[in-house]
Amino acid sequence: MKIYNVLQYGAKGDGKTNDAFAIQHAIDDCTKNGGGQVVLPSGRVYYSDSIKLKANVDLHIQKGARLKATSNIDGYIRPNKLINDPKTALIGNPVTGKPSFVFIYAYEADNCTISGEGTIDANGHAFVQRKDRYYVTGDFYPRPTVMYVEKSNHITFKEFTVIDAPFWTLHPAGCDDVLIDRIRILNDLDVANSDGIDPDHCSNVRILGCHVTCADDCICLKASKGNAEYGPCENIIIDGCTLVSTSAAIKIGTEGVGDFRNVIVSNCIISRSNRGLSIQIRDGGCVENVSYSNIIIETRRFCPDWWGTAEPVVITTFNRDENTKSGSIKNIRFFNVTAKGENGVLIHGNAENIIEDVTFENCKITLTKTSKWDCGMYDLRPCLDWGVEKYDNSAFFIRYAKNVLIEKTQTMWGNLCDSYKHAIDAENVENLELVRFDGKAVSPLVDDIKLNNVKIVK
Repeated sequence: MKIYNVLQYGAKGDGKTNDAFAIQHAIDDCTKNGGGQVVLPSGRVYYSDSIKLKANVDLHIQKGARLKATSNIDGYIRPNKLINDPKTALIGNPVTGKPSFVFIYAYEADNCTISGEGTIDANGHAFVQRKDRYYVTGDFYPRPTVMYVEKSNHITFKEFTVIDAPFWTLHPAGCDDVLIDRIRILNDLDVANSDGIDPDHCSNVRILGCHVTCADDCICLKASKGNAEYGPCENIIIDGCTLVSTSAAIKIGTEGVGDFRNVIVSNCIISRSNRGLSIQIRDGGCVENVSYSNIIIETRRFCPDWWGTAEPVVITTFNRDENTKSGSIKNIRFFNVTAKGENGVLIHGNAENIIEDVTFENCKITLTKTSKWDCGMYDLRPCLDWGVEKYDNSAFFIRYAKNVLIEKTQTMWGNLCDSYKHAIDAENVENLELVRFDGKAVSPLVDDIKLNNVKIVK
């Protein structure tokens, strides 16, 4: 492999000089000559405006090297100025459109890679201001995305570390064959929207052996409106990750105008998170064939600013607004999942859209109060009719579902809250089947299982 050393292109690596021109020159030469590796040598800090990654280029940040993003917003690539596409009218809100500002950007860059054991310092605190002791938001919105790679296939991200993201960290969109291997994302737990990994309308994605700490979702599968020209988010493997989140550690949605299918999540540990595993459908996209196995979850409520009230597992489908009907959710499986936290499993469809075919097998759910925040509620946001709703907390809280199997599963209680009640609280459920279920209410004065308009399979 041919090596392109950025120092030989004039980079200073002194942490003060803007090295963007030298780095970009090396990338351009590399791709022009058929590809190779652009190296940022160790022991230096490369302060830089935005960089455009290109096909067949491996941007390699050596161990001990740091690529630091500029604090000047005028130095960021704006994808809407680079893509001659009428859909760029959606750019401006990265939740519904494409990112407005990007530090490392790629478009139609097949076989591109970011590698090395060095660090990408996203310089996020240059773009935020404190709201309160628990929550930091931007002094403008949206803030820069750290890495946005669009319409690029056979791409790899491996072994590097990202710190201090001001917004989403790694956002591949419309990509096929994506490998994300042993990267670390270490964002502050009070910076809003600093998601870790957000595959958006991507297929054949493997997220392996990563450690992510972030405010908002660690790993979130998306099918955003801004990238709706691409296909579904499908054929996803998430394995061997350790995750800490102020929102959901692993989430599907809420941006979901397209479908999600064929997702396997296994061998992960989720700790100190506001939520564990979440499927939140609010748009027209549907979810089908999702399997979670061998997962340990620990939840605690972080603060009321964040979505979630420490539910370890959430499966919900609600209409986002009067003009947006939510999609369906079916064939969801949980095997060997151990959850310990301040709330229980939440499954909530709606009268027009029933959640179907959900299985919990060999699972253990323990409710124990650990934070100072109120319990006795479930967070159903965002949606048309619901918000943070007051309900007694049960190990399983199920509404508008069909064909739910809970097998060889145990529920338990730890430190008690006044709002802790039932092992199962189910309403409007067709075909609830309990097989070797071991669950008691919080006290003998409360029903172990509370049912209303529920058909039990015997």
